[in-house]
Amino acid sequence: MALGLASLLGSSGAWAQTSIPRQADFIVAVVNSEPITNQEVQALRKRMAGAAAGRNVSPAELTRQALEQLINEKAQLQQARDNGIKIEDEAIDQAELNVVANSQVTRDEFRKNLAKEGLTVKAFRDQLRDQLMLTRVREREVEGRVRVSDRDIEQYLQEQIQAQGGQAPTELNLGMILIAVPETSTEVQIKALQDRAEDVARRARSGENFAELAKNFSQTIDKGANGGAMGLRPADRYPELFLNATRNLRVGGTSAVIRSGAGFHILKVIERKQGQATLMVTQTRARHILLRPTAQMPQAQVIARLKEIRQSIVSGKADFATVARQLSQDGSAAQGGDLGWTNPGMFVPEFEQVMNGLRPGQVGEPLVSRFGVHLIEVTDRRNAPVSEQDQRTIARNALREKKLEEAYTSWVDDVRSRAYVEMREPPQ
Repeated sequence: MALGLASLLGSSGAWAQTSIPRQADFIVAVVNSEPITNQEVQALRKRMAGAAAGRNVSPAELTRQALEQLINEKAQLQQARDNGIKIEDEAIDQAELNVVANSQVTRDEFRKNLAKEGLTVKAFRDQLRDQLMLTRVREREVEGRVRVSDRDIEQYLQEQIQAQGGQAPTELNLGMILIAVPETSTEVQIKALQDRAEDVARRARSGENFAELAKNFSQTIDKGANGGAMGLRPADRYPELFLNATRNLRVGGTSAVIRSGAGFHILKVIERKQGQATLMVTQTRARHILLRPTAQMPQAQVIARLKEIRQSIVSGKADFATVARQLSQDGSAAQGGDLGWTNPGMFVPEFEQVMNGLRPGQVGEPLVSRFGVHLIEVTDRRNAPVSEQDQRTIARNALREKKLEEAYTSWVDDVRSRAYVEMREPPQ
């Protein structure tokens, strides 16, 4: 569910489109006595058309979607006001700075662009206030509805592992007695050694202690130490010959005599258990350079500076790690900006979204986050198993996001159902 400002605040052009004068304006709907005008619908429809480019959505359908969205937002804003939610001027100031940063111009230039499009600063800030209020009421009403249980996590992990084609690996502990066959053995000698192996196998199957038989007869390097037990290990670490011989044996069962290049083997299944399946995730290794805007170097100048640095790095005139050590204002500077291998969800969304879109070896454009301005390079990617604790963290985050989406949809429907909506003239 997109509750953050990044999804709610568009570029200056998108906001400015809401102010384009209309030759004729009229009321198309009323939500709890608050009107929605044709101008509002058409402005939103144009913004949605830009986002829907290439999806072949008809203008009529976009108009319908725009009207529905405005009805829902009006009802939600009214609920926010009824709940006493207020937005401080400081929050609006910060939201405006975020929009300006995304436009990569100075604040004065941004406001001049608004004026060129016919939108006043007050109207723009009123829109910001509404969007912040929508964010607050949605978070307040929806967040509390979401609960992720341990049972949910277990089920999610099982489903994800199965979807990846993962099978919990079988682990085996086999005991072995080896009757060695020297390379120079004659046929008669080989037959005698085979007879000895058959006799040992018969005694093991008849109930004699396998560990004692291993100590007395096995000709392995350790002379049957540990009772011939080779230790619990993943099944694929045993020779295929051993796996085939013991596949149909129960724990405690002894195999028939089998022959290898080393000699004759008698195997016993001491322990067999199903290992724990592991979730695989795509890990990214990246490095970054972080510069924080100051009064002496505003954000626009920081972005311009990092653009110059990026060009130098891409052209081969500068080394990323060297620049990071010299300039980066992050704790990773001493490591050349290296952030190590990271699992999904470890960084703030705006950082991770850009990082995930980069190929190994690619340096992204300057990115503005809540911490400052970053220059990111992805150095490598891999699929890797994660620890049990990390698996549960990933699962909890994914389930929470999914349940937030479901709870949000339910809440929107509930608010809409309690609102009085009167449809007037169709939008034109």
